[in-house]
Amino acid sequence: MYISLIQHTPHWVWGVLAALIVLGVRQSVPRRRSLRSATSLPLVMTVFSLYGVASDFAHEPLALAAWALGAGALFSVMTTQGAWRGVRWSQTQQSLIVPGSWLPLALYLGLFCVKFAVGAMLAMHPARVDDADFACLTGLAYGAFSGVFLSRSYAMWRIARHVLTQDAALW
Repeated sequence: MYISLIQHTPHWVWGVLAALIVLGVRQSVPRRRSLRSATSLPLVMTVFSLYGVASDFAHEPLALAAWALGAGALFSVMTTQGAWRGVRWSQTQQSLIVPGSWLPLALYLGLFCVKFAVGAMLAMHPARVDDADFACLTGLAYGAFSGVFLSRSYAMWRIARHVLTQDAALW
């Protein structure tokens, strides 16, 4: 069964996996990032997550509510726990200095695995599209990942904004 599943997976899916691995590994080392660059990828991942719920479970509004619940809950937890420590703004380079972390890779792979499993489940059991419990659990899982991605974008934006606002106040 697993071999058949892998054989019937479109080739582009493996390209997406490879790209996510490369992006995640690149984030494991400290680097300088523009504010746009640091916030755009997490936002793109959030959009893909929301699109996944909306496209797979368009007729199940509770799936979108579950997505919002998962996103809000994890956004709150990650934001209040200060999960993105160590990021700082370089005034001279007008960019963020982001410490290396393996967390983005883990998140990308986690979301990929959930999305792959949901896709496989829907391919093997198309009736699951009408299963409200499955739709809500999927929405909750996608939303949880989105909440983490959104908290990262927010943290980057807040750090840059705080420094830039302080500089503006000095003038």
